[in-house]
Amino acid sequence: MSNLPSAPYTSFSHVDRYPGNPILTAADFPADHRIQHVFNSGIVRFNGCYLMICRCENSMLKPVFWIADSEDGIRFTPRPEPMVMPTDDPEFARYTSATFYDPRITPLDGKYYITHAAHSEHECRLSLLETEDFESFTWRGFISEPDNRNGVIFPGKFNGLYARLDRPNVGNGNSAIWISYSPDLIHWGQSKVVLEKSQIHWCYGKIGPGAVPIRTEHGWLNIFHGVRTQCAQHYVYQLGVCLHDLDNPGRLIGYSREAILAPEEPYEILGQAPTVVFTCGALLEDDGSIKIYYGGADRVMCLATTSADRLVALCTAGA
Repeated sequence: MSNLPSAPYTSFSHVDRYPGNPILTAADFPADHRIQHVFNSGIVRFNGCYLMICRCENSMLKPVFWIADSEDGIRFTPRPEPMVMPTDDPEFARYTSATFYDPRITPLDGKYYITHAAHSEHECRLSLLETEDFESFTWRGFISEPDNRNGVIFPGKFNGLYARLDRPNVGNGNSAIWISYSPDLIHWGQSKVVLEKSQIHWCYGKIGPGAVPIRTEHGWLNIFHGVRTQCAQHYVYQLGVCLHDLDNPGRLIGYSREAILAPEEPYEILGQAPTVVFTCGALLEDDGSIKIYYGGADRVMCLATTSADRLVALCTAGA
């Protein structure tokens, strides 16, 4: 494990929560921007440090992406100003008129690609930003048809093609994680289902990708989210894990039948979306430990740790 303090976990959790959670709250941001919530943020290593693109909402519930930096992956400092989004582009403005949210960051080919959801009266689409330095960003456009969300790009190519996991919202409610391929990150096809909600009992509400997949010698670890309804349509969001083949990510090696993290702590239960743990990013450390960054109750950012071996064992136990 890493040098993080180890906290005990219950039978319902296969990760160790950081005892100092939450690691980032609205109070950490400049007061004049009136940030109310920070959650569901993407994470990447950059220039030897940790960089988080935070999903924030201000006092008017307007969306903001805000970069925060850290040397140790625990204590994050937001930059003085939020990211400048391409809201002056008429197409971006039209299809993000409701909100934009949930950034995921993929390092690939010497660049960093940020996928995020974009919502309007025309439902949800996936949007793509590109950067080399996290100072200036190029908007590559929308990269999915409606209605689609939870897009995460693999940090590698397969037979010369990019690969992406996502969750189309189908009318019959048969939620599933899909994989698609692209020659240019814009045009996607060869789509197929890789994991259905019906395969995992606690995902009977819906299922979708979470963190950018993590490469291990045993396969790609995919930390996803699953949802169940409890008592009059109350949603409970949990995290799970599955393992994809290294060379053929459309082939699933196995998955954990149990959730690896469920909302149990007050900061995961009390918030604007109660009983939610949700990740948009996780990082593999040199010692084999994994840091999972997750939103608690759509209000704060939290941290949990585990190991690649631990998650792989869960995925292959029943395979």
